Amino acid sequence: MLLGLKGGDGGEGTWQKDVSNLFLLLIFLFHLIFTAQNEEKRNLELGGHVGFDSLPDQLVSKSVAQGFCFNILCVGETGIGKSTLMNTLFNTTFENEEASHYESEVHLRPQTYDLQESNVNLKLTIVHTVGFGDQINREQSYKPILEYIDAQFESYLEEELKIKRSLFNYHDTRIHICLYFIAPTGHSLKSLDLVTMKKLDSKVNIIPVIAKADTVSKSELDKLKIKIMSELVSNGVQIYQFPTEDEAVAEINSSMNSHLPFAVVGSLEDIKVGNKMVKARLYPWGSVQVENENHCDFVKLREMLLRVNMEDLREQTHARHYELYRRCKLEEMGFKDTDPDSQSFSLQETYESKRKEFLLELQRKEEEMRQMFVNKVKETEAELKEKEKELHDRFEQLKRMHQDEKRNLEEKRRELEEEMNAFNRRKVAAETLMGQALQGCSQQPFKKDKDKKK
Repeated sequence: MLLGLKGGDGGEGTWQKDVSNLFLLLIFLFHLIFTAQNEEKRNLELGGHVGFDSLPDQLVSKSVAQGFCFNILCVGETGIGKSTLMNTLFNTTFENEEASHYESEVHLRPQTYDLQESNVNLKLTIVHTVGFGDQINREQSYKPILEYIDAQFESYLEEELKIKRSLFNYHDTRIHICLYFIAPTGHSLKSLDLVTMKKLDSKVNIIPVIAKADTVSKSELDKLKIKIMSELVSNGVQIYQFPTEDEAVAEINSSMNSHLPFAVVGSLEDIKVGNKMVKARLYPWGSVQVENENHCDFVKLREMLLRVNMEDLREQTHARHYELYRRCKLEEMGFKDTDPDSQSFSLQETYESKRKEFLLELQRKEEEMRQMFVNKVKETEAELKEKEKELHDRFEQLKRMHQDEKRNLEEKRRELEEEMNAFNRRKVAAETLMGQALQGCSQQPFKKDKDKKK
């Protein structure tokens, strides 16, 4: 063999010669590896049309046939105009129950609709935060929202980890965009707004919008926008920035980033302005046109959200927010990536170790519960014995009282019997005397009559 080292009969010279050959061979191998790594890819000229340039068209046809999904989370106080803006945004009337201001806690209400525009099908899910900001104690108002977002991530991860996956027809309910509605009152953000957006920025793409912007003057609106962005930056809140990497949309996205937060107005009412019908809100002093960029930023929001950056929002949700959740979840389960410097690991071994840890933890908890049950039984037995002793003492006491009362009653009965006997004797004696007296009285007249006759 070329790499075999011979010893014994060959002597020292043969051994040194083999080592030298091995060293030269290693140098040659390193040279080959280095040359292969630095070799440029070859470019070939095709003799004619092959057809793989139609691959983008194939992907488009497949995507159109499969359809798309888009999920919007609307966060804002009750009555701020979330449903109206959604109706205006998609130029339709969604079924939605009017919420009251008397909700005891925040709960999320998702509603899914199938929309079609041209030949593109869209499964749209709109999630409303019912009761948000209506409680006296708003400290935990953001928790139901976080729990809902994590629940959608968890559902997708469970589908992804299945042995038989069906992600191609899986209804993806992960939130792609959060429209945070800011009330146009006051001079800055509320503490509830800052806390909620700070908790949500690592979970979902956030676009802040100033609702009912027609209630604020133009100059006040500009100051409010500057104040809101300043507070978001100073508090470290990361809102969604429209991407500027793609040259086709870099200019418009860069321009729109400077208009955040969008000041919007929603309305489905058609009003005649000039010679055409437009969607607007009519006031005694005039009208506010929804699609007039001089009146509000509704058109900017619709363009950025639906026409230009919808796919980027979906991609950011999967590549950034979901991947962060997935990584943290898998790390909690004990999985890890293999680095060149670290040893490889087996999924089976990781599963077995985690299973053993879980069983040990389960046994420990069972032992704790068993011990707790034993202690509780002992405490209950001690309490029952104490109660039994108290009842026995009470019974003995009542028994003695009963015996004393019985003796007293017997004595009283004997006394009454003696009194009755004495009374009966006196009565008999009195009746005897009374009879004798009556008899004596009746004999005296008889004797007198006798004497008279004589």
